[in-house]
Amino acid sequence: MLNIAVLVSGGGTNLEAIFKAMEDGRITDAKISVVISNNQQAYALERAKKRNVEAICVSPKSYETRQEFYVQLMEEIRSRKIDVIVLAGYLVQISSEMVDAFPMKILNIHPSLIPSFCGKGCYGIHVHENALERGVKITGATVHFVDGGTDTGPIILQKAVNVLPGDTPERLQKRVMEEAEWVILPEAIQLYVQGRLKVVDGQVIVEE
Repeated sequence: MLNIAVLVSGGGTNLEAIFKAMEDGRITDAKISVVISNNQQAYALERAKKRNVEAICVSPKSYETRQEFYVQLMEEIRSRKIDVIVLAGYLVQISSEMVDAFPMKILNIHPSLIPSFCGKGCYGIHVHENALERGVKITGATVHFVDGGTDTGPIILQKAVNVLPGDTPERLQKRVMEEAEWVILPEAIQLYVQGRLKVVDGQVIVEE
């Protein structure tokens, strides 16, 4: 049974998708041991508490330096013997020390088809604003391993979503979540739990 830590900043819709995948058997042999947010008001914490999962807030605002915050976040994760970390809408950059401590053990969901509309400043609703401004016809979501860059780690899964006439950023965001993010994030977690993800020369191979 693998122990998962889910890091999230907001409402926790991707967290909810993970919970539901565990409840209906799409994710097996794993449990969410802790949900950590940088935001005390994040509804994701309430989602966790309703399922009797430990939910804590570790906020950079509570520490004098970012390094102190990083140390505490790492301690919270290490103390719970976490096997894999899932960034499910986590809007705080994690430390290089954490990346080094959990090599190819940190998964992130991004609301675009990387390498489009990703990198510094491209998160949340901004991704969909940029996609509509550019006039793309297809967007989607990506699950990738986290490395030392921003949205640069090896890609695990992607799923495309059509951009429709009259889309607003909010409407597109909702469709990408429903049709892509909530589908591929649980699938990627299950592949990881099954030990079927192998990185070769920077590329992810899904083993049978």
